[in-house]
Amino acid sequence: MRDVTCSSRGGARPGHGPLEAEPFERVTSGAGCVLAVAVLPACPRAVPCLRRLTTVVARTRRLSSAAEEALAVVVSELATNAVLHSGSPDLVVALEADDHSVTVGVRDHGRWRERTAPRCEPVDMDVEFGRGLDLVDAYAVDRSVLCDDRGTLVRAVIAL
Repeated sequence: MRDVTCSSRGGARPGHGPLEAEPFERVTSGAGCVLAVAVLPACPRAVPCLRRLTTVVARTRRLSSAAEEALAVVVSELATNAVLHSGSPDLVVALEADDHSVTVGVRDHGRWRERTAPRCEPVDMDVEFGRGLDLVDAYAVDRSVLCDDRGTLVRAVIAL
């Protein structure tokens, strides 16, 4: 892991229900052009939806096939972590770009928890889990994690 910042700020987030997500300014870095912001329920069905979104964004931006693959893997892994481990009712994914990189921001509004659902499919039984952030690091030139009382924000920068 490259950069982790954890802080505790008192108080709940009044008025922030399940779909009242963190404003996208808090998910994006503000350094580039915002390409897409998606707010979805933090459920397994969100991950393939986000993969499709990244494909559309990558092809619209005419990114290389390597950048498209990196974007899909990074978004999939970060969203999967939020779905499996945050306990958040929703997640916010933002994609922004400049001339040299695409930044992925994934925010949840939960707290870390162990995986609640057992591996049910026989094909899952021998699959290694816990490698998601290693995969993100393999594709990203930078990654940061901010944990606070509002949840977790992970940003990954993919070079173009």
